[in-house]
Amino acid sequence: MGGLSGLGFAPYFVFPLAYLGLAAFAFLTRHSPSVLAAFVAGWAFGLCQFIVGLSWITESFAVEAEQFGMLAWPAVTALSALLALFPASAAMTARYLGGSGPGTFFVLPATWSIAEMARGAILTGFPWNLIGYAWGFSDEVLQAISVTGIYGLGLLTVLLAVLPLLITEKCKLGRRSAALLLILVPTIAFAALWTGGAMRLAAADIGENGQRLRIVQPNIPQNQKWEAGQANAILDKLLALSTSGESDRPRYVVWPETAYPVLFEAGRNIHPALTASVPTGGLLLFGAVREAPARRADDPALLNSVLALDEMGGVVAAYDKRRLVPFGEFTPFKRVLGAMKMTVGDIDYIPGESSAPIQLVGLPAARVLICYEAIFPRSGDDRAGWILNITNDAWFGMSAGPYQHFLAARARTLEAGLPLIRVANSGVSAIVDSYGRVREMLPLNVSGVINGPLPAPAPTETLFRRAGNIPVVVSIALLIAVGAVTRRRSRQTAGVAVAPSERS
Repeated sequence: MGGLSGLGFAPYFVFPLAYLGLAAFAFLTRHSPSVLAAFVAGWAFGLCQFIVGLSWITESFAVEAEQFGMLAWPAVTALSALLALFPASAAMTARYLGGSGPGTFFVLPATWSIAEMARGAILTGFPWNLIGYAWGFSDEVLQAISVTGIYGLGLLTVLLAVLPLLITEKCKLGRRSAALLLILVPTIAFAALWTGGAMRLAAADIGENGQRLRIVQPNIPQNQKWEAGQANAILDKLLALSTSGESDRPRYVVWPETAYPVLFEAGRNIHPALTASVPTGGLLLFGAVREAPARRADDPALLNSVLALDEMGGVVAAYDKRRLVPFGEFTPFKRVLGAMKMTVGDIDYIPGESSAPIQLVGLPAARVLICYEAIFPRSGDDRAGWILNITNDAWFGMSAGPYQHFLAARARTLEAGLPLIRVANSGVSAIVDSYGRVREMLPLNVSGVINGPLPAPAPTETLFRRAGNIPVVVSIALLIAVGAVTRRRSRQTAGVAVAPSERS
């Protein structure tokens, strides 16, 4: 059931399988003979869900197949086994706090949500394919993220899965009635969420801020990106895409993550194609690798950056990626493991120092998210007027990974009420409005451009941006409290039931 539930995520969105998988997970947790048995069942469920949901990671090992190919499935299985500890812990804790009675059904949505939050924070965090993303097939249902956040939508999803089981047990219903409830509850919930979201979208009035941008998707194969002999050809292609249709050319051009195929050194050795791509009176925003300020002569480091270049070749704004990919951009525990990085070279990247929006002349302040950073939920008001997400998903080919990554980036627009400009090397590149709707898009594995306006922010601040996960935390506390009360009452009822036989 865990494996089948993995098909509920993008791009498959077989929601009934995700829902039934969660219901089976809840049933097994409730009826596990012990806390340890609940842990084992939860781990097995999580293992198979993650293997299916993260199978796209194997594509990245094929880029350097001779060196890494044999590690693909062992690595995904090992990662899935590690991540499965989170649903296992959720099941174990729910079984412990809820006891052997129906209290487990109240507690499980809470412990599941705690486990998802922990997965997004521990060891740099990996909040990929949170269960709320199973609703990604519907723009209307996703509007709930503006209120609850993605963790809150996940809490609601698990609660819906356990509700038919709880009603069945409390009301002592038969199998036929239980099966009917398993159909009716999600149907009614979907109708309610869809209606609320549709009303929000119908009332949406999205204007433009008056500026247009050009998104450049070059579709450079990953195995060519860093070949010295390919640098000129790559830059020529980027230049051609950036300058085509000169009469209709926007003032702002955006390239994807690490688009500049050589080490960037400000003020010197800048390729002419770079400055030639800057529109008259505008800016070129592009991804580049640059050297970090020297820490020690024997300890060099790199930065994964977004740079804004003006017509004179000057860098007028910069952002350095803060959340780095383990084994992709740096090696954890390097002193023990040695250099184990899949990107070119053995020099590690280091995180940037600031997450503040970058200021750009003629544009609102931009919250920048480079690649992996787009999967992390974020609340609070940083005074940004839009989100810029650049990425390079060419590592993952035509697999499910780029679709899942794109959905996560769209969720950030719903949380913040801000529009998104997403620029990917091989796709998916898009303009997304502040309600998470895709306005224009370039699909996977094509090269091309999008010329489009930057949508305006939502007219009112979202509840999630203002309150963050506080409502979710309060709901978690209430569910655990209800589960504890239910467990106590179940024990008292059991004690009364056995008393007459004991007296006789």
